[in-house]
Amino acid sequence: MPTDGFAGFLERRFHLSSLRTDPKTEVAAGLTTFMVMAYIIFVNPIILSNAGLPISATTTATALVAGTLTILMGLATNRAYAIAPGMGLNAIVAFQLVGQMGLSPAEAMGVVVSSGILILVLVLAGVRKFVMEIVPLELKQGIAIGIGLFILFIGLINGRIVVGDPETLVAMGDLRGVPVLITGVGLLLTIALMSMNFRGAILWGILGSTAFAVIARSITGTDEFVPGQAELPSQWIAAPDFSRIGDVSFGFFLEMGLLTAFLVIIGLMMADFFDTMGTLIGVGSQAGYLNEKGELPEAQRALLVDSLGTIGGGIASASSATTYIESSAGVGVGGRSGLVSIVVGILFLISMPFWPIVGMVPTEATAPALIIVGWLMMGVLTERTYTTPEGREIKMGGIDFTNIEKGLPVVAAMVIMPLTYNITNGIGAGFVVYALVKIFRGKAREVHPVMFGISLLFLIYFLRSFIGVDL
Repeated sequence: MPTDGFAGFLERRFHLSSLRTDPKTEVAAGLTTFMVMAYIIFVNPIILSNAGLPISATTTATALVAGTLTILMGLATNRAYAIAPGMGLNAIVAFQLVGQMGLSPAEAMGVVVSSGILILVLVLAGVRKFVMEIVPLELKQGIAIGIGLFILFIGLINGRIVVGDPETLVAMGDLRGVPVLITGVGLLLTIALMSMNFRGAILWGILGSTAFAVIARSITGTDEFVPGQAELPSQWIAAPDFSRIGDVSFGFFLEMGLLTAFLVIIGLMMADFFDTMGTLIGVGSQAGYLNEKGELPEAQRALLVDSLGTIGGGIASASSATTYIESSAGVGVGGRSGLVSIVVGILFLISMPFWPIVGMVPTEATAPALIIVGWLMMGVLTERTYTTPEGREIKMGGIDFTNIEKGLPVVAAMVIMPLTYNITNGIGAGFVVYALVKIFRGKAREVHPVMFGISLLFLIYFLRSFIGVDL
């Protein structure tokens, strides 16, 4: 196809002129977004390996889901949003559903698919706004902060900076080992690159610390790494591994009991749903997508694709996929249309055969990424103001911890999550404390009945052993 003809097709399909952009800018923006979020290709498989899933299959699934859903997002919305398996959501699968609750990987992915179906139903029923409104903003922020702390804590554990201790629960690890040195080097490199506003700092931190790990292992001959990690692979590219696609089981309902299963699905749905809405609004504000009311027009399309990402992520054994805040990187260099998403998606698909490289990355090399991402997720505590293209100011963030109605439920959510290694517990604690404080202060009427209902279910969930109920 002639260049002019192709340029004309892009103009008609993506309305580049009306969005004040051009193909060159959109391609550059797509490359930028991919570089900033490509770390998930390395981190997601490492996290899911804790659930017994093979690196080859989860790397393939991560790239496949991210690529396919991001392209679909670009075509369906004509906006520069990118999708990939979500940080925090993958931790729920690996450390909570499989590690703590004893589900099989297939059953854990069944929970993910069920969560996606629930989100899809809510979106199609047009009740997304209702769900967003009944949960107070502070509690939504508390959930995000708790997940951030959870991820940060996992990073400290994986980097061997923090270890278990029978007397104090946790303690400082032995900082003399080579693995801890790898974590330190990766963390210093990532912080240095971020301080210099270097694009893809997290990705380059992983690659740099992996290279250092390979050199350190070859020199010291240490056997402190998992076999195959911190060693050059026998092959650099290989055929994508689709063996885990479709490996989904809904037997978790019998394994966990109906009440526990329902609340776990609700918890995963809320973590995904609120994160998605925050990302759509945050990136949308930066890109000029919001209207004069601070709302995202035609948000239904983006939410539909995002819900399909959750379902698709579960079916592919990649965990729940969600819209990434890193999409703002491409927007920041001028990207505005769905062409940005197309470029990002294609790059993810191209990366599928490179799973042997991911297999050589030691856990300690991805630990800095978890620490930094956990810190970034805590940014919801920051009070900031977004200005729409129409000049309307939207204030976001900021929690008054001196107010017991706002501060105490947030603290309950954000502390219980990392300390119990269970995100559902944190969400439940936040809901229960919020409802109880409102009752004690004589403000029960301010709480929506649905909030009371969910809080009651969480209370029963916490007390089920005490009251002798196996649900």
